[in-house]
Amino acid sequence: MRIGIGYDVHRLVEDRDLILGGVKIPFEKGLLGHSDADVLLHAISDALLGAANLGDIGVSFPDNDEKYKNANSLLLLKEVVEKVREKGYEIENIDSIIIAEKPKMRKYISEMCENISNTCDIPLDRISIKATTEEGLGFSGKGEGIAAKAIALLK
Repeated sequence: MRIGIGYDVHRLVEDRDLILGGVKIPFEKGLLGHSDADVLLHAISDALLGAANLGDIGVSFPDNDEKYKNANSLLLLKEVVEKVREKGYEIENIDSIIIAEKPKMRKYISEMCENISNTCDIPLDRISIKATTEEGLGFSGKGEGIAAKAIALLK
């Protein structure tokens, strides 16, 4: 068994869609990034890559490669899962947390879990997504960005 951890953060800006876990969430700002800036899927991808000792998401999908400009992070996650399986590993479970002051995430989490389950081809009960605020502290607490952390277990 192998464990990997992932973390990602992006700045909130105007004129961008807010996409988390492959779900477009209605909000006045979105995350700035080379791809769709889905911090949740990026953190999960890094956790999976780390557990399989395959580097990080920046190695697999460089932000200076136009091929990944505005890329759908569900498609990137699918590629990560393929790389992990090519090394002989299966995903046992994924646990993650979104760190954002706003918007509230609760009503979107089940759809995020379904997207990840379908993309990773693992049962829904092996995926956990939680959300928290930082009580007004730090960049996420001030509404400047959103972060996500994830841990993945491979066998």
